[in-house]
Amino acid sequence: MKSRDIRSKFLEFFKSKDHLVVPSAPMVVKNDPTLMFVNSGMAPFKEYFLGNAEPKKPRITDSQKCLRVSGKHNDLEEVGYDTYHHTLFEMLGNWSFGDYFKEEAIAWAWELLTEIYKIDKDKLYVTIFEGDKEDGLSLDQEAFNIWKKYISEDRILKGNKKDNFWEMGEQGPCGPCSEIHVDIRTDEERAQVDGKDLVNMDHPQVVEIWNLVFMEYNRKANGSLESLPYKHIDTGMGFERLCMVLQGVQSNYDTDVFTPLIREIETITDSTYGKDDKVDVAIRVIADHIRAVAFSIADGQLPGNSGAGYVIRRILRRAIRYGFTFLNEKEPFIYKLSRTLSDQLYEAFPELKAQERIIHNVIKEEEQSFLKTLDQGLMMMDRVLDKTTEGELVSGKRAFELYDTYGFPLDLTQLIAKEKGYEVDTEGFESEMQKQKDRSRAAAASETSDWVILEDDDIEEFIGYDVLTADVRITRYRKVIQQKEERYHLVFNLTPFYPEGGGQVGDGGALEAPNGDVIYIWTTKKENNVIIHETKALPKDLTQTFKAIVGEESRHLSACNHTATHLLHQALRTILGTHVEQKGSLVQPKSLRFDFSHFKKVSPEELQEIEDFVNARIRDRLPLEEQRQIPLQTALDQGALALFGEKYGDVVRAIRFGKSMELCGGTHVSNTRDIWYFKIKSESAIAAGIRRIEAITNRAVGRYFEEVEQNYIAVKEVLKSNNEPAKAISQLQNENAQLKKELEGLKRDKVKSLKTDLLAKTQDINGVNFLATRLDLDAAASKNLAFDMGALKDNLFLLFGSDHGGKAILTCYISKELATDRELNAGQIVRELGKHIQGGGGGQPFFATAGGKNPAGLDEALKAVRSFIE
Repeated sequence: MKSRDIRSKFLEFFKSKDHLVVPSAPMVVKNDPTLMFVNSGMAPFKEYFLGNAEPKKPRITDSQKCLRVSGKHNDLEEVGYDTYHHTLFEMLGNWSFGDYFKEEAIAWAWELLTEIYKIDKDKLYVTIFEGDKEDGLSLDQEAFNIWKKYISEDRILKGNKKDNFWEMGEQGPCGPCSEIHVDIRTDEERAQVDGKDLVNMDHPQVVEIWNLVFMEYNRKANGSLESLPYKHIDTGMGFERLCMVLQGVQSNYDTDVFTPLIREIETITDSTYGKDDKVDVAIRVIADHIRAVAFSIADGQLPGNSGAGYVIRRILRRAIRYGFTFLNEKEPFIYKLSRTLSDQLYEAFPELKAQERIIHNVIKEEEQSFLKTLDQGLMMMDRVLDKTTEGELVSGKRAFELYDTYGFPLDLTQLIAKEKGYEVDTEGFESEMQKQKDRSRAAAASETSDWVILEDDDIEEFIGYDVLTADVRITRYRKVIQQKEERYHLVFNLTPFYPEGGGQVGDGGALEAPNGDVIYIWTTKKENNVIIHETKALPKDLTQTFKAIVGEESRHLSACNHTATHLLHQALRTILGTHVEQKGSLVQPKSLRFDFSHFKKVSPEELQEIEDFVNARIRDRLPLEEQRQIPLQTALDQGALALFGEKYGDVVRAIRFGKSMELCGGTHVSNTRDIWYFKIKSESAIAAGIRRIEAITNRAVGRYFEEVEQNYIAVKEVLKSNNEPAKAISQLQNENAQLKKELEGLKRDKVKSLKTDLLAKTQDINGVNFLATRLDLDAAASKNLAFDMGALKDNLFLLFGSDHGGKAILTCYISKELATDRELNAGQIVRELGKHIQGGGGGQPFFATAGGKNPAGLDEALKAVRSFIE
């Protein structure tokens, strides 16, 4: 059975059981501070389990793309070394929100596995929760009794809290679970060792394929459990493992999920899978990681330097490094796999085909960049080994610097060191790694209390599109301590405050009590469908009715910038082409930022045309046409733009200004004239095929024009030119060029004169023509002088010291015959002498330079250099 058939049969089966089939949610998580990525099938449905939203239907089924590379669920270091861990994986799932429970979940799982997929019943084992004294939970007898109807009791195994009690996190919905394991060993192996003895023992052929979670408790902040008002079913079956079982192979990587990628890697790298363990690991790593990176980019998360972007960059760099080290690939090649991947999965995940060009270009640029970094790291590694004496361990601190700065994992540093006869201080490396983890943990340390419920009101209403003030009640609150600072999260029965989302920052404002006391709201966010207002204090009486007041000016300026982003998007698609797609945005009161797909720099002429296009729409005074609660398909049929990576419901809000129409939940002006003016400040690249425009509107434009005018007046005053400052500047540039030309001539004459004088001052020390002296020359002139002198005299050793602009510069020249025959090395010498000027440097054996911040140390360096030849 092909993998696409395995997936479709699962969805068809549960559709026949009255489940709604929904598409996979984007892998990149929004509106949930506890998650960067969807790491389990249930993550997109958290708001339903928490009671903060109503599902479209109480029964749902899907195949969810998941990523496990950070936090509690981190499989990254296992990927490639075994045959069943992955970064990205598909989780097949069926869900019941307060509808059916254990009886149906177990019966349907057994029916699907044994009757539809026809897995041999004798190869299946199940586990149930044995109970836990600490939580006051007993054996899951109900699950045991149901399973007895389908499988013999000796195949029903008891599991502890670690294996058979599933929790969303430290707090939140949880419950006992029942895992289904399959034994795919040969009959001979099964006869020798009973499969039940290998369950949950990390055996590669006795693996868990399905976990049935019976969600019936809520874990509170104090660790105690309380019963949920409704019982839910949350199941997850590993798609890749299921394919391994049904396709009769012994590894996930031998299924048709991975074999097309593996064949392509073999072709591109001229390698063979299945002959060498190290090569096999590298190929598995690359085949796995390309999937994770490609899906992430398709969902809108590019590789970056922080947060989720850093996680994706780390995955990709791990793949590049394995190709570099074990497949001997020194040029980019992983990007070529994006076509194979999209051709394979476009039916189930059309976003891969739609975003194929972006995926291709971003990965290629990342490869080029990191391969350069690897080269720099190898040079640094050479320097580290140069400073390590024979028999001495390579410093763990230096090894960590290579990891932290250049992305060198410890095993790569060990490999290079071993090739050159050195060992690495691994304990020192681990110590530095732990220090970094401790720092990160301290920076991210937070403590969140349970919600205190003041009144039942599960879903608060957002009324901020229509009003900026409202009488509200606090329905619940909680205390949050982060980095030792105390904050409070308040939830109202209704709110005019816009929560951060869609690129727009959250509203700030105030909460006014009847007696006039004011609590300031610093920002507003959305978490699992709940609008949270962040404050530094709590009102004295939480039961009162308060007046919620949104900061009017900030809201208006944000609305101006948000509407401007829509007009900018329209301008880009009109002027540059319909290939332009929004890839991110930031809307705040002071400015806007818009990221979009485009494959070359936007020219100044195009930028002016874009700016003129937007300002023409502002002058046209286009009114806002808003449709709330419109069916998604109706909006799309009307021409509304939807963004990749966004999760839309069945009904949406559509915003139109003239011919610009987008799905959007943000706040907007009632007429484009309110924007006043649109001004582009900059255009730049942020990744391959991704450009960024930063712009301003309204009051920020007024301030910008004032600053431009003030600068213009100041320039005219400096130039003493009232009417034609550009002409005056051009004249100054011409004069400056002429003066530079004359100065270069004077420098050449000076160097020519110096050359004769300095050659006469050289001393013969042990057969070396030696000179160490201070010069009043810059680095370039010192270099030219040294090489000119070297052409006129053999066995020359020169050290020049100069103080140029407050910076100390050392220039060392050694004749090539001295560098070769006497083993003098200018690079090593200036590194040592650089300590006198509080700096460092390097270069080649015959020429090197050093720079430092202590010119007072130049004389000491010039004295110390004699020791190298005396």
